[in-house]
Amino acid sequence: MPETKAVCLKLRKEKKPVSGGKIEGEQTMSIDRRRFIQGTSAVALGAISYETPHAAAKSPGELTVALNGGEYAKACIEAYVKPFEAETGIKVTSISDEVSASQLELMVSTNSVSLDVIPVESYMDAQAPKKGYLEKIDYSIYKKDELDAILDFTKTAYSVGSIVYAFCMVYNTEKFPAGKPRPASWAEFWDVSEYPGVRTLVSGEGGSQGPWEQALLADGVPADAIYPIDIDRVFASLDKIKPHIRKWWTTGSEIQQMMHDKVVDLAESYDGRATVLRDGGAPIEINRNQSLLTWEGWGIPKGSPNGHNAQRFIEFITRADRQAAFVQLMPYGPANRNAFKLIPKELGRKFASYPDYLASSIPHNPKWYAEVGSDGATNAERLTQRWNEWVLQ
Repeated sequence: MPETKAVCLKLRKEKKPVSGGKIEGEQTMSIDRRRFIQGTSAVALGAISYETPHAAAKSPGELTVALNGGEYAKACIEAYVKPFEAETGIKVTSISDEVSASQLELMVSTNSVSLDVIPVESYMDAQAPKKGYLEKIDYSIYKKDELDAILDFTKTAYSVGSIVYAFCMVYNTEKFPAGKPRPASWAEFWDVSEYPGVRTLVSGEGGSQGPWEQALLADGVPADAIYPIDIDRVFASLDKIKPHIRKWWTTGSEIQQMMHDKVVDLAESYDGRATVLRDGGAPIEINRNQSLLTWEGWGIPKGSPNGHNAQRFIEFITRADRQAAFVQLMPYGPANRNAFKLIPKELGRKFASYPDYLASSIPHNPKWYAEVGSDGATNAERLTQRWNEWVLQ
């Protein structure tokens, strides 16, 4: 997950995150990507606030949940924790902190699990079958209309989707004005003759996230044939664009600053960072075509002290009304598609999971990155090693 989860009210320097699903060693989630503010006026939550006129049978108990930190945790408390306590009578202790894959594995392996629910990013989820550090989700307690509305790629045996965000193409509209040719695909991003300009792409140093899918799309690989990734083909494609890259960025604040200062004309960026700049008046536009979708969900550490209550909590907070309430406090795309029925359309169009964008977007495949080869290394680790050698050449 992001770094401190505080919302960025202005550009500022942040801690360097570990890359994206984040394999640190296993990659914790880069927090900064979540730091963007809502560009439109916040809509009052009254229309979708939670009310319990007839509180269901109260179930005494307790629960300890990790909510990441900063404004993100505050939004979770308002949209999730307080309404859950009101409905169930279960006391929730909220921990405003992150849990990395290595921390989770240590807790489980030493039988010292004190958390019942944690945020789970996609790479952590992909490792769960092998690592054995997450409980399976009990989907039998979900209402069918809610379960069916949760995006399939965010719904796994070990976690349930919460937020969706994207890596997408962004261009400066002063460099590429309306009425003039504008890049609309990664092949055109790679076409420096037709679309000249200074470029930036995300660094591949973290392994599980990098310019891999974009390089293959630029080389003509169809979206439905990206995985399994041909690593040699990736780097052959990157060889072509490398001389035109001003910088391989590593944090959301870094890419946001470059776009704000107009030092790049074409960029791969988190959609949230670009949205904040555009809504603030920066001359940029987001191209949603061929966006790479990734996500975070909720899971239960193996050996959770309050497993039954944990299952109930996750079912509750992935309902459409709860996600609609959350995204108006912390604007990330909801994983439950029914949430879009409960929020204004102008707000919904800012999110990567907006229905109109899904057909032309590509879900990230964390399972491929977590696969272990005959040498004992994961594909993510293999990419990191290859990147570190290539980028210095």
